Parts: sequence; structure tokens; C-alpha cells
Amino acid sequence: MWLIRGATPDHLESDVPTAVLISTAKGERTVAVIIGVDPHKGSHTAVAVDEKEQQKGELRVRTGADQLERLLAFGATFGQRTWAIENASGLGYLLAQQLVAAGEAVVDVPPKLAARVRLLNTGSNDKNDPNDAYSVAVAALRSSKLARVQREDHAMVAKLWAKRHKELSRARNKVACRLHARLCELVPGGYAGEIYVNVVARLLEDFVPEGAVQAARHDLARELLEDLRRFDEQLRASKRRLAAVVQASGSSLTNLFGVGPVNAALIIGYTAGVGRFATRDRFAAYTGTAPIEVSSGNHETHRLSLRGNRQLNHAIHMVAVTQLRFPGTEGRLYYERKLAEGKTGKEAIRALKRRLSDRIYATLVKDARRTEAEMNRGLGGQSGNDSVSSAAGSHPEDRLFERATPRPVKSLRRSAKPGASRASGPRRRVKSAS
Repeated sequence: MWLIRGATPDHLESDVPTAVLISTAKGERTVAVIIGVDPHKGSHTAVAVDEKEQQKGELRVRTGADQLERLLAFGATFGQRTWAIENASGLGYLLAQQLVAAGEAVVDVPPKLAARVRLLNTGSNDKNDPNDAYSVAVAALRSSKLARVQREDHAMVAKLWAKRHKELSRARNKVACRLHARLCELVPGGYAGEIYVNVVARLLEDFVPEGAVQAARHDLARELLEDLRRFDEQLRASKRRLAAVVQASGSSLTNLFGVGPVNAALIIGYTAGVGRFATRDRFAAYTGTAPIEVSSGNHETHRLSLRGNRQLNHAIHMVAVTQLRFPGTEGRLYYERKLAEGKTGKEAIRALKRRLSDRIYATLVKDARRTEAEMNRGLGGQSGNDSVSSAAGSHPEDRLFERATPRPVKSLRRSAKPGASRASGPRRRVKSAS
């Protein structure tokens, strides 16, 4: 017997198998079984609870090659069950993927949710592994919108390499800042402008140190320059790798103006399957581009959302900024129309980000449907209702951004006339945003 929580598996709600038949002396009765797991580096603690939040079993296993076998044997005593793992995308990642690969139903319980359950528990609220696992199980039993853990696919590949690219970028910036500081100690006023390897190399070659201290600073600057050169080579290789990953995924995100391989990989990786979002509004809420309602009484108002996935929000923001730098693009014209309507600069950018979120969602849905159709043609089957085909909302075929790369403008002052950018833009005609 299955208790389905949520309308369809396409949503973020988990279709959790929570009811099993237990034989008793008076017959059979249904008991909901959730196995909460508190994962750790050295051990995992599992606690099984029924629909009345009564503990039915407990097991602690040390991490190792036999952890999955022991946990599966423990879960088999309860028949059909659902595993609730705290932070299944973090410390519990490997265990969650092992259970999913073994055919088990697994949901991800956020640590904050389990902590709130432990705080509000009227019983023993001591902080230990069994109580933590019990809180995880109770949180999963009470919640109906937990994310179902799925087997990883190309989205995780894109996410891993996109994160690696960001780490390299941060490391390169740190080295550049240190090199700036060393140059200020060698040359009066230092070096004004962005650090480029060839320019700084010529500057250091022309500098003649005086004394042991200056010689040490000069040598340190040369070492930092070598570090910078190495990071530049790694970043170029990372961009080529991300371009190959995006191309292999079959995504057409790079057709949108302002979306390069890095942003496309970030969007694909952190979206983790567009079928998770039934509408573009839910996708906008996840990306943090939809405003939050903070109304009270007869006063209706909204404010900026700081929720959602901040990595996706940053990727969309970079696409918006790129659009604003170029005249004649749909994004720039849309921004100027909002300014003409009386919006402030920040309000216009927020409106543009929401519009970009909707177009990115439409592109992801279109790509997923095309991939599904290609797979069905290859298998000789027909396209059916799946997580993509059930997604609602309109998905226009026209593109918001053109491929042309016009010349960037230097300023985006509000005093500029709405039609000024049209004259300085590309000669080819761009369709107006609806």
C-alpha cells in the first residue's frame, strides 16, 4: 500500500511509499515506516518510526564497504520503507546514491528542518545521533514537499565542473590581489588597471631592484606572476571543458545572448532537471527572481527575494548585466522600457531577471522535450506524459536574445532617452519584447 504525497513526481513533492502491511494476532494493519538516517564521516545512525512517530528500530553502522549491506538488511525487516537522509546532497551524498542505486526510495531532509523538529519535540531533546536520526524521520513523516533523491546524470557533471571553474576564478583573483600589493611596494603608485600576465611580466623585467629587500619583493612578485599564468591556463582549459559538457548535454542555452558555457553549465547543474518545476513561476521562486509577498491586512506589498538557489540567481544576474552592456538587444530595450515606465534602475533589473528566468525555463523545457522525442524515436516508441511533458505554461519559440554581439555601451544612466540605444545598435532588426 502506497501513500502518495503530492500530485505528480514532477513536482518537488516526494511520492513517498510510507504505508506497509504488518501482520498481527488480530490480522493485518497498515503502519507507515520511515527510516531516518543521521550520516557522519565515521558512522551512520538509522532509526525507523511508524505513522504514530513511534520508534520501531535503531541501527548504527560504521562507514565502510559493508555499510549498504547492513542498512539494507535492517530496512528489509520493515518491508516497504522510505529512507530519509539528512543533507543527502552533502555529508549523506554517497549513502543516498548507494540506496537509490539499490532501488530504495530516498528523500532529502534539510538539516534546519530536522533541527526544528528536535527543538519542538516534547520528549528527550538531547543532541545525540539516535535523537538526530529520529528527528530526521519525524520531519520526513510530517513533510509533504521533500525532494526525492534521484540518480545522478549529466547535470551533476556540469555542476561539478562549473564549481571547479568558480574555484579557479576565485583563486586567480586572490593571486592577482597579492600581485597588486607587491607591485605597489616596488613601483610608485603600483600598476593601475586589470592584471594581465604579459604586461606585468614586461614591468618586472624593466625593474631593477636595489638592495636585498627589494630583490626579495621582486622575486616574490615573479612567483606570483607564475601562479597567475598557471591559473590562466587552467581557466582556459576549464572553459573548453565546460563547452564540451554543455554540447554533450544537448542544451541550447548558449543560443541565448549572454549565456556562455560557464553560465550554461551553472544553470544546467543547479537546476538538476527542469521536470522538478511544474511551472515557470516555481522555477522563478527557486532561482530567487520572483518577489516575496509580505502583505498584512489591506496593505499588499512584495519585497526582493533572498531565497532560492543563489548560484542560479547569480548566473541569471550575469546574463542580465551582459545584456545591459549591449545596445539593441531585447534585454536592453526591455530595461529601458521599464525605466520609461518610472521604475528605478534596480527595479528594472529585477524585472529583467524575472523575464530571463522565464525564457531560460522555456529553453530548458524545450530541450528536455526534444531529448525525450529523440530517445523515443530511437526506441521506436511514442512520447508520453513525463516530467517534462507535464510542465505547464507557454513556451514561445521566438528567442529573447539574438546571436549578434553588438558593441557595448559605456554607461547606463537613467537620463538616456529610451530610443537612443536603437540608433547605436546593430543594423539587423530585432523583434520587440512582448
